[in-house]
Amino acid sequence: MKYLIHGVTSTGKAFRPSDWSERLCSALAHYRVSPKLRSVDEARNHKMQGYSNCIMPTLVDGVRSIVLDTQLQDIEPLAWEFVLNFARDNDLTVIENYQEERLLKVA
Repeated sequence: MKYLIHGVTSTGKAFRPSDWSERLCSALAHYRVSPKLRSVDEARNHKMQGYSNCIMPTLVDGVRSIVLDTQLQDIEPLAWEFVLNFARDNDLTVIENYQEERLLKVA
């Protein structure tokens, strides 16, 4: 299952700084799931090769956002909690059950 953390607060304001999604995803880039990795321990120790497939920055309706996959919770529960707490603490909109088809509407 995927979540969308949309970079808009409950008051409708764009979250700042403007590169927040890239910064957050870069910090968590080493948490990834790969068919080549056989265990959670291997995933934790995997070398960084771009953004994680568990947390990716994106644009939705021209707003910087993050797509968060629940697989991150399996790899590193503390990282999962950190991201959700970040969204809550900064009053960002979180959409559960985000569908992949919606990514086609990304600007």
